[in-house]
Amino acid sequence: MLIPHEIETTLPALYEQDGAKDPMVHIKFFNPTGGQSWYLTEYNAEENLAFGWVDLSNGLPELGYFSISELENIELPYHQKIERDVYFKPSPLSQIKAESRSAG
Repeated sequence: MLIPHEIETTLPALYEQDGAKDPMVHIKFFNPTGGQSWYLTEYNAEENLAFGWVDLSNGLPELGYFSISELENIELPYHQKIERDVYFKPSPLSQIKAESRSAG
């Protein structure tokens, strides 16, 4: 389970940060065998649907929706799965974007 219930209840609902100049990113998911990352800003538990910054290491990171169920079902080499970065601290989206540009 990528989003434990105790965290799920603290996340902003979809569209809650709509129009915010610099929304907060609450969770980072990553591919441990590659460079892909998903940064959650809002979440709908009923649909298991998130919105946030998606960086698929293709040079075209973007804001968009992504399915947590789909992330949980991705099969990676060596029986690994997409993981939640347990050390990630909530950060403004502008900081995530700046770090993404400097890493690329």
